[in-house]
Amino acid sequence: MSRLSRRGRTSMAKPRNTEPAVAPVMLGRPQPADILRVGIIGCGKIAQARHIPEYRANQHAELVGFYDLSNDRAKQVAYANNGLTYGTWQALLADQQIDAVSICTANASHTEIAVAALEAGKDVLLEKPMATTLDECQRIVDAARLTRRLLMIDHNQRFNQAHMLVRDLMLSGEIGELVSFRTTFGHAGPESWSADPGPGTWFFDPEKAALGAIGDLGVHKTDLLHFLTGERVVEVSAQLATLDKEDASGKPIRLDDNAIAIYKLSNGAIGTMAASWSFHGFEDNSTVLYGKCGIIEIYSDPEYQVIVTHPGAEPQKFAIESIQTNDNQTASGVIDAFVEAIRSGTSSPIPGEEALAAMRAVFAARESSQTGRTVAIPENARHIP
Repeated sequence: MSRLSRRGRTSMAKPRNTEPAVAPVMLGRPQPADILRVGIIGCGKIAQARHIPEYRANQHAELVGFYDLSNDRAKQVAYANNGLTYGTWQALLADQQIDAVSICTANASHTEIAVAALEAGKDVLLEKPMATTLDECQRIVDAARLTRRLLMIDHNQRFNQAHMLVRDLMLSGEIGELVSFRTTFGHAGPESWSADPGPGTWFFDPEKAALGAIGDLGVHKTDLLHFLTGERVVEVSAQLATLDKEDASGKPIRLDDNAIAIYKLSNGAIGTMAASWSFHGFEDNSTVLYGKCGIIEIYSDPEYQVIVTHPGAEPQKFAIESIQTNDNQTASGVIDAFVEAIRSGTSSPIPGEEALAAMRAVFAARESSQTGRTVAIPENARHIP
């Protein structure tokens, strides 16, 4: 009898543990005042749709400063949130009244701003992808360690209730040893969602984005696999392609808009990860885990977010929480976890080291596509689940 069947079959379920997976470790950081004073660096769509509303909803946070490359946008956002506008991000970081920052800028600027913010004594919530090279990712990790500031990477799929439930089920051995998997994140592309919509979006600019769908969407699902399974990607074979998107000049963009990777995990399981900006219709954010004793489906059914199947038994279905989409923005839980970790002095809910592990797989996928060879990731192979 499965653990689920002993608990009883139900169509409504809550995860047994809704806390971040990383065990709290007290850090030697100065503790902020009861109200965390936050600055926003980059006032585009992700800041407006996720970060700012969630800070506003948190009783322990106050939005006080805003910077954007578009000073007009920064002024509009600051006015709407009763905050100050800064002419440069350096000026915002120099303000000693600001305790923490959300960095929501284009990918290529992440490293410079994140390292400077940590060195300025700020705790940092950094949008994904973490950076545009592995060396830059490591620089950010090193800066957080040296400054002893909190660094959190915004891999928000970890906080989804369905994903937290499945992590618990995997840890409890609900479907036995993991054998295979498939995970997908696809939508119609960032150009309709960007604060500056259209083919001129920075997402299509290799100088600003550096990574296409593999970095925008693929890193989410790679990190999610690590989170759900406790394993890490250790080998990658991949194909990245530009099949759909055009830039403002009508030419194919110089970044991938579709990526498919075969991943081998540290326990030997193999499966696929697909990322696409070419799903013109409905978004797909599904994951299926195949174990020796059963199957767990996540977001593969429009009504039930988690379905657990064992041989010879009726599927057990759970209606928990719909996945966020570009058209349906709901509270992610990321800001609350970031604020609480700072206030309590505990470790980062998603530290840079864990984001770095996912980024290694992303860059290995790009290398594999370029060379036609399978790429091993020895740093991830040294990981002990």
